[in-house]
Amino acid sequence: MRKVLLITAALATVPAAGIAADLQEVVDARRGFYSMLGANMSVLASMAKGDIEYDGAVAQTHADNLKLLTAYNMGHLYAAGTSNADMPGKTRALPKIWEDFAGVQEKGMAYVQAVEALTEVAGLDRAELGGAVQRLGGACKDCHDNYRARDF
Repeated sequence: MRKVLLITAALATVPAAGIAADLQEVVDARRGFYSMLGANMSVLASMAKGDIEYDGAVAQTHADNLKLLTAYNMGHLYAAGTSNADMPGKTRALPKIWEDFAGVQEKGMAYVQAVEALTEVAGLDRAELGGAVQRLGGACKDCHDNYRARDF
């Protein structure tokens, strides 16, 4: 919970700080961060579905990677002026992110809790992994449904 509060606090201070000289670099970094999350989630989801063979050590590594990424302070990745309204065709981040920090915090907390639960069971067996991946996917979807446009 502390991490989400810190992320939300950092997000709230970014517009005042005006730290981004090149907003495209901020958007590129943000997209890169989410690509790293997706790369790890993809392996876990493939194992959970049986598309690739379950390997407890590999599953645990990818789950641990996700947990490590939750510790990253990504406030600077949400500089003012980096929504899809500000930069059409460059990002899917909806302006609602900057208007609803309480909602962002709530969704972020659900994500962090789902990642923590995943790291506890990822290496145990495919069934445990499957349930945890499903919960994590739901947390991701909930945020996407509220704060990310479907298209660029």
